[in-house]
Amino acid sequence: MAEEQTYDYRRFSLAERDRRWRAVRGRMARDGIDVIIAPPNTGNSTDWQADARYLSHCGGGADASIACVFPIADEPTVIATSAVRWGPRVQDWVRDVREARRRYGRVMADRLRELNADGKRIGIAGLAGGTRTPEGTIALGTFEEIRKAVPSSEIVNATDLLQEVRCAKSQEEIDVLQESVDIVERAIEAEAEWAAKPGVRDYEVWAATMYALFSRGSELSVHFNWIAANPPTRTMTRPQRKVLQDGEIIVNEIESSVIGYRAQQVRPVAVRACDPAYLDLMEFHRDMYDGLLDFMKAGVTLRDVSGKTEELGRQLCPKAGPLAGGGAHLTCHGRGLGDDVPLATSNEDARGQFAEWRFPEDGVFIIKPSVHTGGGLSLTWGDTCRVTPRGAVRMGKATHEMVVAR
Repeated sequence: MAEEQTYDYRRFSLAERDRRWRAVRGRMARDGIDVIIAPPNTGNSTDWQADARYLSHCGGGADASIACVFPIADEPTVIATSAVRWGPRVQDWVRDVREARRRYGRVMADRLRELNADGKRIGIAGLAGGTRTPEGTIALGTFEEIRKAVPSSEIVNATDLLQEVRCAKSQEEIDVLQESVDIVERAIEAEAEWAAKPGVRDYEVWAATMYALFSRGSELSVHFNWIAANPPTRTMTRPQRKVLQDGEIIVNEIESSVIGYRAQQVRPVAVRACDPAYLDLMEFHRDMYDGLLDFMKAGVTLRDVSGKTEELGRQLCPKAGPLAGGGAHLTCHGRGLGDDVPLATSNEDARGQFAEWRFPEDGVFIIKPSVHTGGGLSLTWGDTCRVTPRGAVRMGKATHEMVVAR
């Protein structure tokens, strides 16, 4: 019988697999870890399962709970429900794909016994300490099955080890993120086209934006934070039923996912007209943003980037007029396969956690600072950027301006 053809999915190469596995195993040797467990958890738009997908190239689509057992000197194992979906027609990275029937911990435990792992040092990615998951991502029942299989083992947190490897991107990863950025820009063009239509409802504009993503090859899941209001507010919500009114501003966080790699842009869209104060704020933002990217050279700390944002805000905000007394604040986080470091928001705890963290060369981040006036108006704009020794470089091509839908 003729060999079955592989399905037509975008894939990473075997060379990329080997690069990742070498990097992870090198750090396992450094830290004395014999086996890494990456448990299943599709939470937060699959952010919390990024390590399993990073190691295995399995994941994506509906009901795609994936776990991975990754030894330092043996063949990795993928554990999935309906494991046949992750066979050689879908991916060529991992040969050992096992059926979980929803009991992931039990099957991972069986693999640990095969590896004679009891008494060895076991690392769990997601045991604790993610950027948005300080309590970890592994289910208690899964952990208990692993603990029973290796009662004499030391179990340690491997979250930071995987983040260390994942943060600096390969050229293949950068190329995929660039494709993701390009899709996002087409989606925001569709958003502006639909927002210009009199009588259009908010959710119709959102739906056109989502169609533009998925008709160009984006996967689910993606974040799609969205709010239309005047004055604009934070994006952490969803489209409304209302008919959009002239002068409202749609504040968006739009992502596309290509092989799970999610770029993001935040580019507000004004509905058919825009208050001049927000146009002035956007000019202020553009000047501040250009200076910030110049400063963001590989090796600078998050603390320094946050401080530079505020310094540029003080320097560049007009001293008179409606913007007087304003400033700027940093928001940024990693972009890639999931919950990527660092996380800098208005949450001071997160800034404290990552204050001395350094931006690596070829790290990719959503840089989306906000600017505000002394009177309280504010605006956020952001693009996915790659860090180089000469500064950060925008990956998007769209003009840094308020998009006015006309």
